[in-house]
Amino acid sequence: MRLKSLSLIVAISVVPIAAHAQLTIDMASITCKQYLAMPPEQSRNFSSWMSGWFSYQTRRTFVDFLQHQENVAKVKAWCNYHWNESVMSALKATIGSQ
Repeated sequence: MRLKSLSLIVAISVVPIAAHAQLTIDMASITCKQYLAMPPEQSRNFSSWMSGWFSYQTRRTFVDFLQHQENVAKVKAWCNYHWNESVMSALKATIGSQ
């Protein structure tokens, strides 16, 4: 009886650990409309992630915070007129290979 109880307790304690699912997001599929609708903190995090990814793709090994702010403003301005386009398209159209 004790063994069954102990086994049940162990099983119940392990189940929540296994229940944490990994979430995968295709960043290339985020549209301008979705990006502009993000809350400020989420938008900041998304912009930072995209900036880092884009810098990697263009082989830039430095961070210019003023340029980052300007680029975010450019992308958001472009997105205001191209709601159904992806944010990747906005990056390519506004920042290019700088």
